[in-house]
Amino acid sequence: MTFKRLVLIFVLTPIAVLLAVSALFGSWQEPQFQSRLELYQTNIALQAQAWQSEDSGDDNLQGIREAILGEQPLESATKQYQEARQSVQANLDKVNNKLAQLRSQSEITPIPPKPLPEVPPTTKTSKQGKQQLQQSLKQLQKLLAELDLRLGILQAQQGQTDTALKTWSELQQRSDVNPEFGETAAVLSGLWSNPPRLLQNAQERIQKNLEGWFRSTALVQLYQLQQRQDALLAVKAAQKETAAQAVLKLAVIGTIPTLAALIGLILLILLFAQRFLKGKASLLAQNADIPWSTPWDGETVLQVFIVGFFFMGQIFVPLVISVLPIPRPIVDVRLQAFSVLVSYLLVALGALLVLYFSLKPFFPLPEFWFRFRFQDNWFLWGLGGYCTALPIVVMVSLINQQLWQGQGGSNPLLQLALESQNGVALGIFFFTAAIAAPFFEEILFRGFLLPSLTRYLPVWGSIIISSLLFAIAHLSLSEILPLTALGIVLGVVYTRSRNLLAPMLLHSLWNSGTLLSLFVLGSN
Repeated sequence: MTFKRLVLIFVLTPIAVLLAVSALFGSWQEPQFQSRLELYQTNIALQAQAWQSEDSGDDNLQGIREAILGEQPLESATKQYQEARQSVQANLDKVNNKLAQLRSQSEITPIPPKPLPEVPPTTKTSKQGKQQLQQSLKQLQKLLAELDLRLGILQAQQGQTDTALKTWSELQQRSDVNPEFGETAAVLSGLWSNPPRLLQNAQERIQKNLEGWFRSTALVQLYQLQQRQDALLAVKAAQKETAAQAVLKLAVIGTIPTLAALIGLILLILLFAQRFLKGKASLLAQNADIPWSTPWDGETVLQVFIVGFFFMGQIFVPLVISVLPIPRPIVDVRLQAFSVLVSYLLVALGALLVLYFSLKPFFPLPEFWFRFRFQDNWFLWGLGGYCTALPIVVMVSLINQQLWQGQGGSNPLLQLALESQNGVALGIFFFTAAIAAPFFEEILFRGFLLPSLTRYLPVWGSIIISSLLFAIAHLSLSEILPLTALGIVLGVVYTRSRNLLAPMLLHSLWNSGTLLSLFVLGSN
């Protein structure tokens, strides 16, 4: 065995695996992005209610409203917030229990004798874990307070005043609550009490700590009590103006994916029926069992992924960026987006260079390797694959949410895209996610890894293993199952079409759809 192989297998690979496992377990402490996304959508549905009150005599229009908003938007929103609150409270209890365990361990751990290092590695790791838990604790406490403020308003608007007052009272009594949230809860309690109590800083607290429908609802209550007709009319006019926009947003983020998923479900039924009736003559059986001719072995695969993908992405590029004279933390959203793009392009460039030099000794490559054919049916494969992926990934995601209960982390790019409303930043995010990512990841995972695995596994086994590694590479526990499902569809599309343009199109459509939903929700 050569020195290079020894270093790759027994040094670099264990380090990469250890760091990847550490990152995955670290993501377990982080909240899942999907929960926040659902609340954003709920908030838009609440804003759209003002549109529901107009032209109530039109039955057709009423049917459209109910289809978009639901029959009971307030009740649905209350249920959504109660579920979110239960999830946050459960995670808060877990973090508190872990912090208590760490404190008890530190109390009974004996002080090491003088000859030993003053700060052993285990102590340093324990401190880092404690700091991470304390940061998660603060985030969860803040989120819980925000949910209670909003939940109380939802309860009050449904005539459950006593329940709302109890919700705000319990919020004020909690010792871990930021004073601002406690003061805002006191303001809201005063507004809905009988008789009402108007605190001096009521308007300031409402505008600072509430958003969207919750803010306008509280302001309407305040201005009615203060008998400020001009301010009241201005708030109601603003509500009606945003309502039509909210309905349009709900239609965009709900109707298009639903139609695509319905088409995908029909396609799945037709494809499986064709497979059952025609057997090997069906589309699903096309190229299904034909492996690639692979002239390299597993060492080359390890070299590309360990050196080119992992060390470039997790060590080399972050190290290069850390020494650049850039002011930190980066506050400007356009600079954040540009930083994400540059980091990604550097990782992609490094990995593709390692891939090129690793495969150069085997040039010219056998047939079907890294195949791009524009004069082919790749567009239909990509578009059809996107439609069929939607119902599959949605079903897997529903199961996944029950497993992780709001924890497991998410791609940080999603949060940035949701909260940034700068045109330049959004354009950069779109280029990163919808063009750069599909091109690079499909070359690496479908173009190289999947065919390479067919040297050792059948095609279906190669699809599953490459999809699992594709999901793990995103380093978020909560995303492993949905991304594995997506990866399987990408793998099926590639192995059947034998054209990398097909999975690239599917991947681009998937990321574009996600970004479109985030941009629409974030513009609320």
